[in-house]
Amino acid sequence: MKMDLRDFIKKCEEHGQLKRVKKEVDWNLELSHVAKINEEKKGPALLFENVKGYKNPVLTSAYSTKERFAIALGLPVGTSMCEMSRHWMELATKELIPPNYVDSGPVLENVIEGNNINLFDIPVPFMYPKDGGRFFGTAVYLVTKDPDTGWVNLGTYRGMILDEKSVGLQLIKGKHAEIMLRQYGERGEKMPVLYVIGGDPLGFLTGSSPTMGQVSELDVMGALRGEPIDVIKEEITGLPMDATAEIVLAGFVDPNPENFRKEGPFGEYTGYYSGKKSDEWPKPWIDVKRVYMRNDYIFWSTTVGKPITDTHMIQSLNRTATLWTDLMTMKIPGIQSVFIPPESTGRFWAIVSVKQMYPGHAQQVADAVMASYTGHYGLKGIIVVDDDIPADDWDKVMWALSTRYNPIEDTQLIKKARSTPLDPSLPIWEDYMDRRSLVSRIQMIATIPFEWKRKPMEIFLDEEMKKKVLDNWDEYGLD
Repeated sequence: MKMDLRDFIKKCEEHGQLKRVKKEVDWNLELSHVAKINEEKKGPALLFENVKGYKNPVLTSAYSTKERFAIALGLPVGTSMCEMSRHWMELATKELIPPNYVDSGPVLENVIEGNNINLFDIPVPFMYPKDGGRFFGTAVYLVTKDPDTGWVNLGTYRGMILDEKSVGLQLIKGKHAEIMLRQYGERGEKMPVLYVIGGDPLGFLTGSSPTMGQVSELDVMGALRGEPIDVIKEEITGLPMDATAEIVLAGFVDPNPENFRKEGPFGEYTGYYSGKKSDEWPKPWIDVKRVYMRNDYIFWSTTVGKPITDTHMIQSLNRTATLWTDLMTMKIPGIQSVFIPPESTGRFWAIVSVKQMYPGHAQQVADAVMASYTGHYGLKGIIVVDDDIPADDWDKVMWALSTRYNPIEDTQLIKKARSTPLDPSLPIWEDYMDRRSLVSRIQMIATIPFEWKRKPMEIFLDEEMKKKVLDNWDEYGLD
């Protein structure tokens, strides 16, 4: 069933998952600090209705708990992260559904051009004390198109307001939008882009997921919804625009590095600042030509910062889902569950539960994770456990590491693998971007070897007595 950001907010409120903040809050630090402290307490989504100097509300913490993912996906509120990831995987490995082009929608209610554009008219928060500016793009996705194949990509890339009509972008090497930007550079053309806030809440969720090349996240959104997403062909870029988006910036990005501008620093999802000196890595930027806004638009933002925020929950869900999808596509047998914990920033560690069928099966799973589209980038550690251990049950994973894992026999170290330059564990050299693109990895096989004829004997409760105890639980006077 179709859903836009306003539907999502309404459903969250109905389930007690959203709080309206009536008190005036300052966009400068106060709003973000209220949101971050609320997230640390595992609180509700927040709709700030009284932002100092502005009339429009700001939504934060939308995805900081799994219950609100379930609402966005149209699943029961009690659905677990692994169950939601399995749901995503099952739909994404079936038939994808392309978007439906329409002629009009609420996003066209207000169109601003030329000298009337002023991005500072939007209640964009200033998040952390050492940030380089106000970041329009946190809960956002960028729409770009491959100039050769016509493939439309949605990607979440941070964006700092540089001036009234410009937004700096961080396009990391090898990311789809960065590859496309280089293609436009080879043609001597500027890259048309849309920078989108709101619309279907799955836009931000899929836009930040590692989807394979030549697959459009709009098609994935359609598969997850069970029907096509309504889009409008934006006039100046020709790109598809969610007809129900709250705010859309339409413009162009110059691929010439000589015209890049300073952007950052920014309090990243790693819990550390990236771009500590704003001149370390000059970046491309959007020359905004047109702004689309709904009447009484809602600005959507995320605090990012230290785990766990909605950024980490999003990365945990969508990377778990895409890794599971990768393994199914690779036809790896026996996969029971997959999990990339939000505590690992939703990126750096993966846990896979497998029902072993032959010697070396668990090692094959670890190797497949590394070779997968999701796992090849940024991952530092892989833990493989037996099928009796749910991948998202950390207590049992630790038990498996303690009782089924022999470090000298069950560890593989990989010296060089693709990394994100945002990883703060990597040293900062002068040739910053190139040297920070590689990281080492560890594979930890915490399974009882399939080939062992004599296996350790596990303790189990007596099932008959267990049933008797549970049937009479209230009589024990325990909670």
